[in-house]
Amino acid sequence: MTTRIAYIGIGANLGDARANVADAIARLAALPASTLLAASSLYRTAPIDAGGDDYLNAVAKIDTTLAPHDLLQALHDIEQAHGRERPYRNAPRTLDLDLLLYGDEIIASATLQVPHPRLHERAFVLVPLLELAPDLDLPGLGPAHQFLGAVADQAVTRIA
Repeated sequence: MTTRIAYIGIGANLGDARANVADAIARLAALPASTLLAASSLYRTAPIDAGGDDYLNAVAKIDTTLAPHDLLQALHDIEQAHGRERPYRNAPRTLDLDLLLYGDEIIASATLQVPHPRLHERAFVLVPLLELAPDLDLPGLGPAHQFLGAVADQAVTRIA
C-alpha cells in the first residue's frame, strides 16, 4: 500500500469545543493504517457565512495508507461520534473534520474534493496548515503562503 501525507482541518463551536477538538486529534491518532505526525496549535476564529459562537480550529497531519474515500468515511464516523448534525449549510457544529489534502493528489468526485475547495480562502485553515508545513504547495494552486494576503482580514487568534 502506498502511504500518503494527509492534512485534516478540525473545527468546533458547539458544546465543549476544546475537548471536542482534542478528542478528534486523539481519534485521528488511533485511525487504522495511519499515524498522527503532528497537530497545529489551537486557534479561535469567528464563523464565516454563519452565526453562532466562535470556532476553535486546528489542523492535523497524518501518514496513512487508507484510500481517500475510506479516510473521508473515517472522518465522518468521528464527527458522528460527536453528534454532528447537518441541518443546513455552515450550521454550528460539535465537530467538523475536512480532508484538506491527500498527498499531492487532486480528487474531484461527487463526495470528495481535494484540495478542499475553499482551503485557500479561509484563514482558519491556512494559518494552522502553514504552522505545520510552512513551505507547502497546494496541488493545482501553488505555494499555500501566497494566499495569506487575501485572507488577512479574517481574524485568527492562536490560543494554545
